[in-house]
Amino acid sequence: MTRLHLFDMDGTLMHGSAAAIEISRQLGVEREIAELERAFAARELEPPRFAELACALWRELTEEQVAAAFDGAPWLAGIRDVWAEIRARGERCAVISLSPGFFVERLLTWGADAAHGSRWPTVPFRDPVDPAGILDAGAKVRIADELCVEFGLTRADCVAYGDSMSDALLFAAVPVSVAVNADHHVRDIAVHSYAGRDLREAYELVGSRR
Repeated sequence: MTRLHLFDMDGTLMHGSAAAIEISRQLGVEREIAELERAFAARELEPPRFAELACALWRELTEEQVAAAFDGAPWLAGIRDVWAEIRARGERCAVISLSPGFFVERLLTWGADAAHGSRWPTVPFRDPVDPAGILDAGAKVRIADELCVEFGLTRADCVAYGDSMSDALLFAAVPVSVAVNADHHVRDIAVHSYAGRDLREAYELVGSRR
């Protein structure tokens, strides 16, 4: 028997922050992105519209700034260790995030078997956002199902780690869930809950369980 561990990124692998915030910090538009984040959390903006507005804010973004945002983000300790242990056990690990794929996919170098984010234009932006490429909460379940097919598993073999409302549908679809520094939307429905800055401690809640 094996398992598929599904990790959210913003607020889960990254403590108290998100790709959009870290990228905006590089460009000096923290105040503007904070307002977009507030509107998104209040459901005043759908994911495609958020992406369009953020893309406009980041029109001068470079690959070097993306790299700096990624490297400087407040990642939880132990991410590489957890993923190495998962793979050593013959299990799989993947990241599914609504954030830009060009940021999420950098986690493949840390040992994730798969990393899925929203499909944004290539940096530097010269093309408009394609709304069809922007993920929503339901897409997390769809991608999880696709990964199960790819790895020969089912939803019954999945463990989900997340922190917010965008993870609620996935938490409801799989048998084991871990709320990581989470708000009430998922903390109240999760099987396990963790608060802290070390992914190894969150993983220990389910790591040795079958």
